[in-house]
Amino acid sequence: MGSVYTIGEALIDFIPADKGVPLKDVTGFEKAAGGAPFNVACAVAKLGGSSGFIGKLGIDAFGDFLIETLAGLQVDVRHVRRTSEAGTGLAFVSLSSDGNRDFSFYRNPSADMLLTAQEVAEIDFTSGDILHFCSVDLIDAPVKEAHRAAIRAVRQAGGLVSFDPNVRLPLWPSPEACRQTILEFLPEAQLVKISDEELSFITGLEHEEDSIASLFAGDVRHVVYTKGAEGAVWYTRSESIHAAGHPVSVADTTGAGDAFVGALLYQLHKRGLQADAIGSDDIRQILHFANAAAALTTTRKGAVGALPDKEEVLALLAGQA
Repeated sequence: MGSVYTIGEALIDFIPADKGVPLKDVTGFEKAAGGAPFNVACAVAKLGGSSGFIGKLGIDAFGDFLIETLAGLQVDVRHVRRTSEAGTGLAFVSLSSDGNRDFSFYRNPSADMLLTAQEVAEIDFTSGDILHFCSVDLIDAPVKEAHRAAIRAVRQAGGLVSFDPNVRLPLWPSPEACRQTILEFLPEAQLVKISDEELSFITGLEHEEDSIASLFAGDVRHVVYTKGAEGAVWYTRSESIHAAGHPVSVADTTGAGDAFVGALLYQLHKRGLQADAIGSDDIRQILHFANAAAALTTTRKGAVGALPDKEEVLALLAGQA
């Protein structure tokens, strides 16, 4: 059956004790595991799926904490490297009154940026594997080439490649550098997840239909467009399928997008679906499941600690059937 692998950053999110105040005015923080690829691997495992994380952590207390978090959820950590050349990345978060976030990152460099192509060459991917990546670690650092190597290996093995740009502009030298790098890597994926906040920035187009159509470049077969509380739309080259969101009381949106992606990839892997064999009924069921996972995550603070298990997702779906 293979596994769902994620590659990229793992870091510590410092979640504010105060909500609705700017970062400079926050009086206290709570430590939480974070990093989008890290969160997605945890989301898959929390739902009962097989997942593995590929990355690099510092030889420090924060790296120990992240390893223990992964292992505690039974995420495969065989491909997590450790280094004394840099510390584990940190992110300080502020929350607005509606649960949205602002970040301040500390990674100049951080350990995740030092993962090399040679260090991922040992991984024996299979046709049953899914590889998921984001844009944060596509910066000009060794980890960018590690991504290229992993993507190439999964494609050669016949596995599925998934990409969530997950734009974080403060980590880039310029918005255009971020945009161009995303456009460079996007055609390497068969499945692309993009949010309503990112679409016009990445494509440079104002009209939604034109923007979505422009994403079908290279190997892209599926574009999943998330719209927050309004749900999500799954586009193929020939059709679009919408699934409504689930009304909940939002406490914190941190990790909601990662919960959505993790639930989507969990379902794809569980069903044994490849990019060219995902039918309309599968898409509808997967979207409803992923929307429910994301909604549940917003009802709790943090990322990994807020991720739902399969029983919680099914209970929400049953309650709103």
